[in-house]
Amino acid sequence: MLNKVGERIKSSRKMRGLTLKEVADYIGRTEATVQRYESGNIKNMDNEILYKIAKILRVQPQYLMGWTDVADLPLTATKIPVLGAIALGDPITAEQNVDEYKQRISEDLPKGDLFYLECKGNSMSPLIQDGALALCRVQEDVENGEIAAVLVNGDTEATLKRVKKIGSEVLLQPENNDYEPIIVNKNNPARIIGKVVEVSFKL
Repeated sequence: MLNKVGERIKSSRKMRGLTLKEVADYIGRTEATVQRYESGNIKNMDNEILYKIAKILRVQPQYLMGWTDVADLPLTATKIPVLGAIALGDPITAEQNVDEYKQRISEDLPKGDLFYLECKGNSMSPLIQDGALALCRVQEDVENGEIAAVLVNGDTEATLKRVKKIGSEVLLQPENNDYEPIIVNKNNPARIIGKVVEVSFKL
């Protein structure tokens, strides 16, 4: 029985293309511990760890335990707003700011409140091309050097830029050298609304 549990953990991990480290990091254990689980040594694996393993492997806990041969969890979908023109004073994902919604499989998404922003123009090329969709997580600040969705022009226009923090100054840096950085100050305010976590391109 124990070997069967380990075999199902190992085969499910390989089927999902996950490494031992990825599973270990997700469940908060070491790679050696995950290897022990895969060899059938599950004496120290409590229900919480079992459910975490099942979640990252996208299988039912009952399958790992050998109680059922039905492996896959049913997938759920999430509607993510695609922002258009920003209505002044409204929350960024308010209905009046949304051009459309895109469906994504919930299990494939990063954590947090998410929105899409379409990249317009070539200021972020070649990294992010014109027309690309940037998936952003709602947050009011990012680390130095990260790419953010930023409100400019009186909070009415959203743009993607790399945020550079130099002392007390903040620069919104384009990737394309043909464009000048935007200096943020009291005369030219800007507001970070999200961090770019994924970019998709139309082929």
